[in-house]
Amino acid sequence: MNEPTTHSLDVQGMSCSHCVRAVREAAMTVPGVTEATVDLESARASVTGEGVDTLALIAAIEAEGYRARLA
Repeated sequence: MNEPTTHSLDVQGMSCSHCVRAVREAAMTVPGVTEATVDLESARASVTGEGVDTLALIAAIEAEGYRARLA
């Protein structure tokens, strides 16, 4: 079993708690993700999991209408 890895992402386009929830829920749909926290003030998401495909993670967040990139 692999050790969980944490990925930090910059997320642009969030403006409220609904946005934070949408980004978190999108991240949680990606296979391997076990935890996701999103901070509106810093515009950052921290995603932890095993074998997480970062391109799939970015795509899931961008599918919700936000811009994301690895921090």
